Amino acid sequence: MSYKIVADSCCDLTDEMKGWSNLTVVPMVLQIGDYIIEDDESFNQEDFISRMVSSSVLAKSACPSPEAFANACEGEENDVYLITITDKLSGCYNSALQGVALFKERHPNSGKKIHVFNSLATSGLETIMAYKIRQLAESGADFESVVAAAEEYCVKNCGLYFCLESLDALKGNGRLYNIGARVIEALRVKLICRRTDYGNISVAGKDLTVNRALAKLAALIAKDTAGYDLKNKTVIISHVCCREKAETVASFIREKCSYPAENVLVIKASGLNSLYASNGGIIVSFNK
Repeated sequence: MSYKIVADSCCDLTDEMKGWSNLTVVPMVLQIGDYIIEDDESFNQEDFISRMVSSSVLAKSACPSPEAFANACEGEENDVYLITITDKLSGCYNSALQGVALFKERHPNSGKKIHVFNSLATSGLETIMAYKIRQLAESGADFESVVAAAEEYCVKNCGLYFCLESLDALKGNGRLYNIGARVIEALRVKLICRRTDYGNISVAGKDLTVNRALAKLAALIAKDTAGYDLKNKTVIISHVCCREKAETVASFIREKCSYPAENVLVIKASGLNSLYASNGGIIVSFNK
């Protein structure tokens, strides 16, 4: 059966993914005051971050409309696998569900099978999910089997940590409500945060300096992946205008974890992730 993968633009694309013919990315909308752009292939991270840094206005985002998701479901493919950012941080998951309902209203007899995955995360974890779905679909598994296996894999075999220079964008847009006021008052330290199995953000550690925090982040991943066979597994380090820092994290992970060196990938964060991770932000996604 033919299939395609649809992801919102929170999915950080690897160079390989950019060549997939059956991948459709539905862009978020990014805004800094009167400056409004779509988070698509034309996104310029350096320019956007420069505008964020120089602006006194808080940067914001808007999720794609149901219409955009409905349009992404069009095509000859029999099966559509749709991946969104966690519903705890965005309305994108609900918008995608509405988009699927809209598509089915327009094509009541199409027979197309569509599933919306709530990634319970963001960034490279959506990327890892896309690879897993592709692997399952290419193996010949039927639609229901792909969905069940990928849903379970997302919770049991994937993880995400991040360490940011600034939490202003997350805090200002109401994304840190579950961390608590006491922690927010201590923002002078470098927080290591993680995604929970429910798609929320929690604090996993902290330190006074960035390098020590990043080393702790790598140690947390080593602890999470201990005892797993990682020879075919991947780490994706998404960065916001800080390639050198991302390479430092990659070195820590190669030293502390048993991932093959070539499977520890460093890539630029998408526009949406760049907005919320902000200048100097690091997001590390992994499977096990």
